[in-house]
Amino acid sequence: MFPAPAPADPHGTSRSTSATIQPNILRYLVVVADARGVDLRPLLNEVGLDETLMRSAALRVSYRQGSAVIRRAVELTGDERLGLRVGAAQHLTAWGLLGFALMAADTLRHAIETGVKYQNLSGAMTVWSTGVGADGAFVLRADLPDPAVDPSVASFLIEEGFASVVTLSRLAIGPDFAPRVVEFSAPPPRRHELYGALFGCPVRFRAPLDRIVVDPAWAAARMPGRDPVTYASTLETLDAQLASRTDQQDLLEVLEVSLAQSLPVIPSFGEQARRHATSERTLRRRLADCGTTYEALAEGVRRERVEQLLLRPELTLREIARRAGFSDERALRRAVRRWHGTSPVQLREHLLRAAAHRE
Repeated sequence: MFPAPAPADPHGTSRSTSATIQPNILRYLVVVADARGVDLRPLLNEVGLDETLMRSAALRVSYRQGSAVIRRAVELTGDERLGLRVGAAQHLTAWGLLGFALMAADTLRHAIETGVKYQNLSGAMTVWSTGVGADGAFVLRADLPDPAVDPSVASFLIEEGFASVVTLSRLAIGPDFAPRVVEFSAPPPRRHELYGALFGCPVRFRAPLDRIVVDPAWAAARMPGRDPVTYASTLETLDAQLASRTDQQDLLEVLEVSLAQSLPVIPSFGEQARRHATSERTLRRRLADCGTTYEALAEGVRRERVEQLLLRPELTLREIARRAGFSDERALRRAVRRWHGTSPVQLREHLLRAAAHRE
């Protein structure tokens, strides 16, 4: 039995604008792209992630920052299976303390369920859940937190996630591990060879869900590094980190909802501090602890609103500019050019095509 994916926020905002994700995927993406002769550092600089920041253990990126880099990386490399390669390049050490906890878990199923519980600490850009099939098989499911994500980014994220799960499972429990079946909701790619070579099991496409099915015997396999004392003590630290992260995410989500409700007006920073019964200094410090600023949050919410409005063909650009809080169409055009490197008309065409493709 799986938990239902979280419903969309009624105010049209999400954590996709908040800087809460560890950039593990982006770090490995840079390594894989380098090996293919593509330097992604200029692209990272464009979204405010210079090389010094990328080396920082405290760095957090937003879902939008990560998605923008991934989309351009797929374009620059011309590799539609880039997600598989990035997932297969990873190691448990990239997950820090969580990777240590997974190695100390009792069974493979126990390790995967631990990873799902603490997924907010791992840099995951998909939403993971586990369940048990009718025949007792262990099932790991992936959902996208943003249903409006670009199709190329969606494919990358699901493939990267599945490839990393299988790769890390083999590193932890042995090279013979293989799922019973891997299922993708996406249509079949032009070339299938990489899937079979990587997963070592049947791979299905156009499935109802994105999921990995693991035989009960493999799920119950004992982890070579299991240590209940180390596991328990590591989880105490992870629980503290998770509580801190939850507080940060709650703050950012509350501010994003407040901004979305206020559009087309952007409340001043002082007004937001008063609304949330805190001082400007305290609120600014808390946002800095989250790795972001009020201006960045406002920009993200406004950007998300523009993209939602562009999906409504009956709205003119003038009306979209007004509803998103821009002074005029020219200001809207400049913002869209800065965000996407294209015009509002071209972006609208792209978004409508992507929406039609998902249907």
